Amino acid sequence: MLPSGLKDNQLRDSNSQKVHPQPMDEAMNQHPEALEALVSKIFTNISSLKSAYIQLQTAHTPYDPDKIQAADKLVISELKNLSELKHFYRENNPKPACVSPQDSRLAAEIQEQQSLLKTYEVMVKKFQSEIQNKDSEILQLQQLIEEANQKRVKLEKNLKLRGLSTKESEGSGDENGFFSVDLTPDLFTQAVEAAYRAIHDFAKPLINMMKAAGWDLDAAANSIEPNVVYAKRAHKKYAFESHICQKVFSGFQQESFSVKSDNLVVTKESFFHQFLALREMDPLDMLGQNPDSIFGRFCRSKYLVVVHPKMEASFFGNLDQRNYVMGGGHPRTPFYQAFLKLAKSIWLLHRLAYSFEPNVKVFQVNRGSEFSEVYMESVVKNLIIDENDQKPTVGLMVMPGFWIGGSIIQSRVYLSGVKVAE
Repeated sequence: MLPSGLKDNQLRDSNSQKVHPQPMDEAMNQHPEALEALVSKIFTNISSLKSAYIQLQTAHTPYDPDKIQAADKLVISELKNLSELKHFYRENNPKPACVSPQDSRLAAEIQEQQSLLKTYEVMVKKFQSEIQNKDSEILQLQQLIEEANQKRVKLEKNLKLRGLSTKESEGSGDENGFFSVDLTPDLFTQAVEAAYRAIHDFAKPLINMMKAAGWDLDAAANSIEPNVVYAKRAHKKYAFESHICQKVFSGFQQESFSVKSDNLVVTKESFFHQFLALREMDPLDMLGQNPDSIFGRFCRSKYLVVVHPKMEASFFGNLDQRNYVMGGGHPRTPFYQAFLKLAKSIWLLHRLAYSFEPNVKVFQVNRGSEFSEVYMESVVKNLIIDENDQKPTVGLMVMPGFWIGGSIIQSRVYLSGVKVAE
């Protein structure tokens, strides 16, 4: 057993010795291979990060959203890898005991996240600036497209109004689809159907206005074509359709359509060009630009013969509209616009008829003619015809017929004195 004095001295010597934690560098020096591998990974990760950032910059010129997104993901991935290496190093090499490991790690984590946040903020601002620039470019391009479309529409209208008479116009027309229509008998048949519908469509409001003005429709129908035996009272509408037909087709067999013109071009090509030019246009728009054109004179002359002065006065209480038309104008009233649709369909049919070689020929059917299924078609379909009775006769011609090549387009007629099935 040691003396008490010696024991106390040994305790003092023992307490006077300081205990130091092992330094980080010393700990790593005990495993040089691990440190070397860690440093190598850090350099590799930094190189990859630089490469990814270069890709991100390259993707902006030219601007490629897909490449930008891919490069952005690559940059974030490399940053995460670098963060993981930092965590690995800290976990295996803690700081001195005097500093709380938990506080140190938390502070480092906060600093790292703040750095990442700043990086993302810079990138977000840059992307927002790029997006604003692209939006501005898109808006400018849209405005240029809209201006180009407006110019194209004006050029198309000018080509149509000029009748596409020049070779340059023909080339432009072909590119814009003006000449995509083939000159065939089927096209003419379609034009005939459109003309017949136009006669019906104009007769309907005309009859309604006559009713509103107090006209005796029975007397008016009888004055157009007397002694026609109608199967139904409603069939008297065909008398008004017949009247309109007779007036608008007057002069159809003439190349000029009874319209005087000093410089009328009479080639087959010019007739077809005129057909194509007016086909897709609003007739009032065309007349607004050239009211005294050959088409304008045609509309003016036909209006004055289709609509009687007494009829017009009863509709409107005056002849202002008639006087305006006679003076060379084309009023923008609903009634005159309805008439222009009719006039356009008949004019197009005439232009098309003279586009063929040889010309399409028109034929009419006189009242009292014996009904022929070859040359005629009844506008009333549910007829009752007894074989023992005489063949029915024509009461009204509602639409003329046409010879086109070796084919016949039947005339449309109303048969007098026949019965119809209910």
